[in-house]
Amino acid sequence: MKHLSALNKYFWKYRWRLVLGILFIILSNYFRILAPQITGFVVDAVEKQLPGYKATRMVHGYDPIVQWLVGITEKSSFSNLVILCGLTLLAVAILSGFFMFLMRQTNIVMSRYIEFDQKNEIYSHYQKLDLGFYKRNSTGDLMNRITEDVSRVRMYTGPAIMYFINLAFTISFSVFYMMRTNAELTVLVLSPLPLLAITIYYVNTIIHKKSERNQSLLSDLTTTAQESYSGIRVIKSFVQEKAQQLFFENNSEAYRSNAIGLAKVEAIYFPSMSLMIGLSTLITILVGGIYAMQPGSNVTTGTLAEFIMYINILTFPVSAIGWTASMIQRAAASQKRINEFLNTESLIRQPVNALSPFVRGRIQFKNVSFTYPHTGITAVSDFTLDIEPGQKIAIIGRTGSGKTTLAQLLLRMYDPAQGIISLDGTDIRSMDLQHLRMQVSYVPQDIFLFSDTIENNIGFGLEQTSHESVRSAAFAASVDKEIDGFEKQYSTLVGERGVTLSGGQKQRISIARALIKEPNIMVFDDCLSAVDAKTEKTIIANLDHYLKNKTAIFITHRIFSLLSFDKIVVMEDGKIVELGTHDELLRNDGYYTYLYEHQQDDPEESSDGG
Repeated sequence: MKHLSALNKYFWKYRWRLVLGILFIILSNYFRILAPQITGFVVDAVEKQLPGYKATRMVHGYDPIVQWLVGITEKSSFSNLVILCGLTLLAVAILSGFFMFLMRQTNIVMSRYIEFDQKNEIYSHYQKLDLGFYKRNSTGDLMNRITEDVSRVRMYTGPAIMYFINLAFTISFSVFYMMRTNAELTVLVLSPLPLLAITIYYVNTIIHKKSERNQSLLSDLTTTAQESYSGIRVIKSFVQEKAQQLFFENNSEAYRSNAIGLAKVEAIYFPSMSLMIGLSTLITILVGGIYAMQPGSNVTTGTLAEFIMYINILTFPVSAIGWTASMIQRAAASQKRINEFLNTESLIRQPVNALSPFVRGRIQFKNVSFTYPHTGITAVSDFTLDIEPGQKIAIIGRTGSGKTTLAQLLLRMYDPAQGIISLDGTDIRSMDLQHLRMQVSYVPQDIFLFSDTIENNIGFGLEQTSHESVRSAAFAASVDKEIDGFEKQYSTLVGERGVTLSGGQKQRISIARALIKEPNIMVFDDCLSAVDAKTEKTIIANLDHYLKNKTAIFITHRIFSLLSFDKIVVMEDGKIVELGTHDELLRNDGYYTYLYEHQQDDPEESSDGG
């Protein structure tokens, strides 16, 4: 239950809805609890009309409204009494139903507001977390916590709390008036309830454990499905449909078995409730009947009718104890899972006194080292490099040499373990995160397009864009002609992750998305690997014109001879092994020379990379 305390801030935010909801619950139960007393009074009145009735002195603990009704009907005829009591019962039922409607309008609507706020809070927190968090956690689990877990928490903030408060006041009103009528009979009638409480406590413990296990298995199942949908082309290419189906069925079977086990445990509740209610009704008729036959017992036929109605009124609230307890236990398990993520702090934090300096484009890496925390692999080691504004830099190296890590460090996706990265002399760790990332356009190696129009994908990095600027960026990325060839042109939907486009088209749209920002610093991470030689030359020619007076970093595993670089950095195992211009590096006769000669010997490489 301690995990649910995280929801108190929402209850405080919507406290007036909660207070009104409680008030409506009280009023609904108050008017409903008058019906047994009025019915008991009418039954006694009918009994008085029977032949051979012997008047006895009765003491009733009626509610003031019922006492007022009794007072005005004492001098009325029997037919008027029945009519008046009937109309009163109708009015009481209408009032009880009206306040029940308001009860649901306040409590259930409040839970929907809380669900809305909680989902937004979780989504907002997800966006603040660093990349390492997403590498440690699966997408399916993230989705499950913001959907299924939040949904179960809503069942606590709405129905569970409403039914619990309703239960408390229904039992309180019923027991209060039952005790006022006959305390001894009340104790006997309600004697099965302690056994009911023990059953609830025992079953709740089992439900809590199974609920946590159930949510974990559901996350695994969601993850399996999500990965299968995203990688469907790989599955089909390798003819692994049956293997994936079997894997999914195994996960689904584990979830089904646990869910059925949970359902079986929960199934104990309702038969238990019915048994206890049945025992209470039996005791009421048996013991109450015996009392009614004893003179001076203060128990009449009307009292029996009244107590049986009380028992019927208690049927749903008491049976809902198990349901409510189950919802609370499930919500606690789900909120625990939500809290685990909400309490996770990002390793990349906004500085306290964040700076937003104008960035001309000077980049400095000073003795930078970085090790990935989730793998322990050192990606960058003692890296030092000065890049002046407007320079064009190529960073070349084999796969795993640390090239992409430098780009991620520059964008503060990670912070270096040692060393400093600065822009125009300002440590990026002291800069406003959003301002920093707005100064750099990054074309990632792993292209991602949203399931949206081509125009919106290109203009994604800006709050407002014009169609002309989108077309201009598409022209610079040499993708404009292909877009114009689509039926809906820039309004064409690209599908999830750009699945409807070719690899080269996705890369060029990603380049256009970076170009439209027009920052002073641009980073291209192996962004031309999926385009043909002719298109590559066109893009490079456009970039050469576009990148004048801009600082540009090209991360690649091959040589672009069509671009003139001020510096070429050759990396190996996270370190700089060669540094210089194209001619200087050829004279060194190192890895760069080997790579250049290899491309010259390979016609494809030579045509692609120059």
